[in-house]
Amino acid sequence: MLSLRLARPASSILRNAVVSKTTPAMRFSAIRFISTRYTTDHEWVSFDKSSNIGTVGITDYAQKALGDVVFVELPGQGSEVAQGDSMGAVESVKAASDIYAPVSGVVEEINETLSEQPSLLNKSPEQDGWLSKIKLSDPAEFEALLDAEAYKAHCEGQ
Repeated sequence: MLSLRLARPASSILRNAVVSKTTPAMRFSAIRFISTRYTTDHEWVSFDKSSNIGTVGITDYAQKALGDVVFVELPGQGSEVAQGDSMGAVESVKAASDIYAPVSGVVEEINETLSEQPSLLNKSPEQDGWLSKIKLSDPAEFEALLDAEAYKAHCEGQ
């Protein structure tokens, strides 16, 4: 059974930079730094340290291995997940696979669009096809995940 996760942008990048509007009296603007890490099971998590929220999904590598996705099972909003535990499943025309939590925490939000459009995982696995948003209970778990280069090497070795 395929575990889920493929390469996203470099792990320590300025992503989705949000700059606040400033008045002439203001000297500094707020910038959010979001970095992305990967699991060997082919999940990705983009972590916004300012909010302690990680957005979780499957990688392009995973969606290609699965084929056409026809159903996505997601965790319940408010549920607690532990790193490495199953938190849902993806079914395709050729396989079914568990989704494993890349980090521990509480599920703050799920991508409800996937219930009506599971094919978003094929079309945009690392953008619109995100699975859930988790408030991390241990941010150190995120730092221990693979960066983009290590994940790419992992995929090339499979």
